[in-house]
Amino acid sequence: MTQLPQAPHVSADLMQELRQLYEDYADTVDSQDLDGWPSYFTQDCRYQVISRENHEAGLPHATIHCEGLGMVKDRALATRECTVYEPRYLRHFLQGLRVTGSDEAGMRVRCGFMVIESVSDEEPRILLAGHYLDWVVRQPEGLKFRERLCVYDNFRIYNSLVFPV
Repeated sequence: MTQLPQAPHVSADLMQELRQLYEDYADTVDSQDLDGWPSYFTQDCRYQVISRENHEAGLPHATIHCEGLGMVKDRALATRECTVYEPRYLRHFLQGLRVTGSDEAGMRVRCGFMVIESVSDEEPRILLAGHYLDWVVRQPEGLKFRERLCVYDNFRIYNSLVFPV
């Protein structure tokens, strides 16, 4: 039987800080606070929403791809000011937050998610289900995402992906 590597020991205080980061992020997105969304990322961040199929095959195509905080801010501005879409609301459900690795540069964190979307005159439905693969670093103002990969398990997105995940 193959021995799996041990996850690093993480203090209860650090786990609580990580949970707060993830819950605050989800609340910001669910509240459609597009001005606040970029504040969760470092200047040199990478943000992707990518299918599991493409991620596992090492294919670069992502549904949303941002390199650097400037692109994250552009995505927020375009969503708020330019994108035409039917009004909708998101609700994030998170589970299984785990630190999978750490070093002096930061922590690798995995967390499952399900995002429910409510569009007018339709029943709520699962928009995406999958997991975050993140690189979280400590900045003077607190924990931030250096890399956030939103790897979704869906084989298709029913309508459109408007808001960040």
